[in-house]
Amino acid sequence: MKSAPLFRRVAVIGLGLIGGSFAAALRDQGLAGTVVAGSRSARTLEQGMALGLIDEGSQDLALAVRGADLVFVSTPVSAMASVFAALAPGLAEGAIVTDGGSVKGAVIEQARRALGHHFPRFVPGHPIAGKEKSGVEAADATLYRQHRVILTPVADTDGEATRRVAALWSAIGAEVLTMAPEHHDRVLAETSHLPHLLAFSLVDTLARQGDSTEIFRYAAGGFRDFTRIAGSDPVMWHDIFRENRRAVLDALDLFRDGIERFRAAVRDNDSEALMGIMSRANTARAHFLAMNTRSSYTRARHSDDETGMTQHSDPTFVVAPGGRLQGRLRVPGDKSMSHRSIMLASLAEGSTEISGFLEGEDALATLQAFRDMGVVIEGPHNGRVVVHGVGLHGLRDPGKPLYMGNSGTSMRLLTGLLAGQAFDTELTGDESLSKRPMERVAAPLREMGAAIDTGEGGRPPVRIHGGRTLEGIHYDLPMASAQVKSAVLLAGLYAEGDTSVTEPAPTRDHTERMLGGFGYPVRRDGATATLRGGGTLSGGRLDVPADISSAAFFLVGASIAEGSELTLPHVGVNPTRTGVIDILKLMGADIRLENQRDAGGEPVADLVVKSAPLKGIVIPEELVPLAIDELPVVFIAAACAEGETVLRGAEELRVKESDRIQVMADGLATLGVEHEVYEDGIRIVGGAFGGGEVESHGDHRIAMSFAMAALRAGAPITIRHCANVATSFPGFAGLAAGAGLALEVLGQDTADAGESA
Repeated sequence: MKSAPLFRRVAVIGLGLIGGSFAAALRDQGLAGTVVAGSRSARTLEQGMALGLIDEGSQDLALAVRGADLVFVSTPVSAMASVFAALAPGLAEGAIVTDGGSVKGAVIEQARRALGHHFPRFVPGHPIAGKEKSGVEAADATLYRQHRVILTPVADTDGEATRRVAALWSAIGAEVLTMAPEHHDRVLAETSHLPHLLAFSLVDTLARQGDSTEIFRYAAGGFRDFTRIAGSDPVMWHDIFRENRRAVLDALDLFRDGIERFRAAVRDNDSEALMGIMSRANTARAHFLAMNTRSSYTRARHSDDETGMTQHSDPTFVVAPGGRLQGRLRVPGDKSMSHRSIMLASLAEGSTEISGFLEGEDALATLQAFRDMGVVIEGPHNGRVVVHGVGLHGLRDPGKPLYMGNSGTSMRLLTGLLAGQAFDTELTGDESLSKRPMERVAAPLREMGAAIDTGEGGRPPVRIHGGRTLEGIHYDLPMASAQVKSAVLLAGLYAEGDTSVTEPAPTRDHTERMLGGFGYPVRRDGATATLRGGGTLSGGRLDVPADISSAAFFLVGASIAEGSELTLPHVGVNPTRTGVIDILKLMGADIRLENQRDAGGEPVADLVVKSAPLKGIVIPEELVPLAIDELPVVFIAAACAEGETVLRGAEELRVKESDRIQVMADGLATLGVEHEVYEDGIRIVGGAFGGGEVESHGDHRIAMSFAMAALRAGAPITIRHCANVATSFPGFAGLAAGAGLALEVLGQDTADAGESA
């Protein structure tokens, strides 16, 4: 549907690809009453008219802009000074002028000189879009959709003019960003101008070799990409390099330093330095796109759009009713341990080889953060990661915010670990993480001497000021939280004296166990864990068990679906994590632990589960913190049990990736399950239920829980917004379908479709 016109008359000066596509978009969306073009080429104007891009055209630029309330200049940067001078006499008093030049500093000065008193109505801009083809015949009304347009207003730019230009670009379908002109030119020099310069240089260098025909004959894909870039318009790039020469030279200096580091690593056969450079580069694209779009690393890795603006699908699960689960399947590695394995291995002396690492969104956020702080990390490849530790004091200033995605575990534990560093850091996250409380971690760390700022309402971003001397404290946790306990203990590694934490109820103790596995002693006395600062961690080998939180979905699914029998091998059965098994057994579930053994300080077992009639219970409050992440799927077990199940003391569920009490209650209501919501829990009455459409609110555990509910539903269950399943359980849909769940994924892209750790 076309939008209402935002401008009465728009003049487009320069009707090539950029200007022609702008005109086409205006026509396509009905955003201008009349579109007129100005061009020195009569042939171009004729083509524009023939293609239906413009209503009128003139070779006289002053005549072309006469009566226009918006003028868009899309000529080469080197021509803009003369173009501004030519069109200025025809400008109406209130006309807004904007441009599409890729160098802003020079264009702004040219406009200031040529436009005179009209300069405040000039809104400098730069649409980041293009095609291999050029010219008016390549004009494309969709060129700017899901691409970025950067506006670079200066102090005397009229604010209302800026707002109207931004509104027009948004109506066309672009994302509008604003930045200072000098910042724009520096960023573009580093990310666009430099790569083009290097492509021209490399291809020219090799083409001048005596045997260049052989080089081109056997050129591989990478070189062909360089030749494609070097095939860009030389006149345009000649102008850009000249007009933005200061920023281009600065970017070349940065590149020279980087290439010298690479050369030195190759010359000295420095394997670690070489791997560090290449592993950081290998993941950089996905990392940057994830930060820019505040989305997931997995989807960014598969993006085919260099702007990061591609609209990825948010998968929907549709699960047919009935069925049973059978077979043997290994669920992904434990998320809590995957986080800690990267953190402690990075702080260790020497290298650590990790197997079973969870390649999910949250754990990848932790891994990327340590790469950003200078740690060389190989992988992950099929769950294997090699971390070249830098020691307790070897982390480096990342020089930019660390993006945690959707991972509360990453943010909270890193807040403690970074409190003892010499440099300042800022931790940011996606929209969901930005709503979650962080003061519960910041408060005890401040007692230790840390300087930490949180955002509005105690939420992210979290800013940690380095260079502070930390003192060991004793901290009594006001509520059971493994994350707060771990954050305080990690800060204690850098504190003077002893740091101890006493918890009101048992929580997962992976941090304490893993510290011991890295040779760092932790004393445990009942509910209190104590360590002394200033020690050393030593690298080695670490096997991450399968995650009991992921296994929980299949434990419940096999329990409620008649005729089911599943074996889940190598699952971590740390006693601080087995609350879900204890709760399900109290409800009558048939779950056996076989082949119990030790794996790197953590107990593991093969879990065998068979279908069994369940009964409702009052869940013991002491088991709640031991099953806090698994409680959503316990709600599904309760809906299938005879009688009623009552949960209290679980207010922590309200501050997870979603308000899990309310979101689960809403989904149960959709299915027709009788229930009563409490502030700290829920009462669920078991029985037959139907299907319907459930909103997961982007919470991975909600989505997977209701997928299992379909095994007992009377009709299909549709679950919306399942992309974040990749945060904890990449490959869930395929694994569940292979075990017998009739699950179909709609709108799936190349990525398959957390907190407590």
